[in-house]
Amino acid sequence: MLISIITINYNDVAGLERTIKSVQEQTLTNYEHILIDGGSTDGSAALTEQHQDNFSYWVSEPDDGIYHAMNKGIAVARGDYLLFLNSGDHFKNKSSLSTLVGGIDEKRQVELVYGNIEVVADHTWIKKYPVHLTLDYLIKDSLPHPATLIRKACFNNQLYDTSLSIVSDWKFFLLGVGQQSFNFTHVDHTISVFYYDGLSSMQQDKIAQERQKMIARYFPEKLPLHRSYYPSAFSRKITNKKKQVLLLCNRLFKKVTNG
Repeated sequence: MLISIITINYNDVAGLERTIKSVQEQTLTNYEHILIDGGSTDGSAALTEQHQDNFSYWVSEPDDGIYHAMNKGIAVARGDYLLFLNSGDHFKNKSSLSTLVGGIDEKRQVELVYGNIEVVADHTWIKKYPVHLTLDYLIKDSLPHPATLIRKACFNNQLYDTSLSIVSDWKFFLLGVGQQSFNFTHVDHTISVFYYDGLSSMQQDKIAQERQKMIARYFPEKLPLHRSYYPSAFSRKITNKKKQVLLLCNRLFKKVTNG
C-alpha cells in the first residue's frame, strides 16, 4: 500500500524545511512525497531542489489558491491513501505515519482514517476527535488534514471546491460523511503538529458565511445549529443592521426638523 503525502507551500521556506525533515524521518517508508509550490520567491524552490530526490513530484508555479494547489497534488498522486501535510506542519514523531496507517481496515474499505493533532498557538494543546462522526459534529467542526488519510478513490467524484476560499476541506468531509456515507476509523494518537496562526474576526465571519451557504444548499434543516455555533458572526450582522437603521432614522429626523 502506497501513501501519498501532499505538501502545499507558498513563501514559507522555514516551515517547508520543517515539514520535509519530518516526512524524511518517518519509519514507514512506503510513501511518496508531493510538493505543490505556488511560485515562492523566498528560497523555497532552492530548498526543494536540495531535496528533490525525496520527492516523487514537485512543481513551483503560480496557482489559484490553496484548494487549486491541493487538487493539483491529487491529480498526480499515485497512492492508495492521501494525506495533506502543508508547509510548516509536521508529524508528531517518527512513527506517526506508521501509527495512522495501522488504522486502515481494507475489509471495510475504510475511506477516512484520522487521528488527533497537537495545536500550537499562544499555548499548546491536544485536539482529540470523536470516535464516531455525525452530521451534527461536522456542521460545527471538521477533520484535521495533517492527521487524516483519505482514500484516493474518494476524489473520483469530487475534488476540492475552488469557489470556496476557506472551507472547501470542511465541505468535502461534510458531504463525504453526511451524503456519501464514507466509512471512517479514529486512531486515538497524536499524529501531527499543527501551527495555528489565528484567524481574525473577519475570517471567522467568512468561514461562517461560506459554511452557511453550503449548509443551506445541502442540509437546510441544520441552519439553526450552524448559527448557534457562530453566534458572534450573526449577532454582529444584526448589530450592524440596527446601526444602519438608527443612522437612517437620525438622518430622516434631521431632514424633517430642518425643513
